[in-house]
Amino acid sequence: MNPIEELVLNFQNLVAQVPELVQPFIVLLAGAVPFIEGEGAAIIGVVGGILPIVAAIAAAVGNFLSVLIVVLLSSRARSAVLSRQSAHAVAAVGGGGTVATMAAPPAKPESKGRLRFKRWLDRFGVPGASILGPLAIPTQFTAAILIAGGTSRSWVLLWQGVAIALWTTVGTISVWLALQLVVSI
Repeated sequence: MNPIEELVLNFQNLVAQVPELVQPFIVLLAGAVPFIEGEGAAIIGVVGGILPIVAAIAAAVGNFLSVLIVVLLSSRARSAVLSRQSAHAVAAVGGGGTVATMAAPPAKPESKGRLRFKRWLDRFGVPGASILGPLAIPTQFTAAILIAGGTSRSWVLLWQGVAIALWTTVGTISVWLALQLVVSI
């Protein structure tokens, strides 16, 4: 037995000590962790001996739930910031005065990072950012950036869901094939 086979079997024996009904829940929790995400959690589940379809679904659900929470919190934070800015602008002109009579303060120039993000979003759109984003940063971060940039919640959730399903499926099939063909387990 080669060292990889031994490592996989030892990991499967460890996972087997956990009740079968709890195993998918652990994969679901792992899927909610940034940088592990759906694909990493599904890989952990499949290597641990969980049925690939169960591992993939649990991992994807965990990842999507964490993205949903991030989207809802980011959306509320953006709304609060925008309403505070508009209230501050109204207070700056004297409450009831018109903006036209007062000179508006000069607009703050956009940062290099914001300009770079806008170019990236213009080039790939929300679908591209969602699908290609996990190659660089976790889906939770991508979702928060998209919401902060003003993208609608439903559009972000739709494309993050597609990306999570895609990458979790790719990870699950890849590790399952590797275990079947390379390790022969």
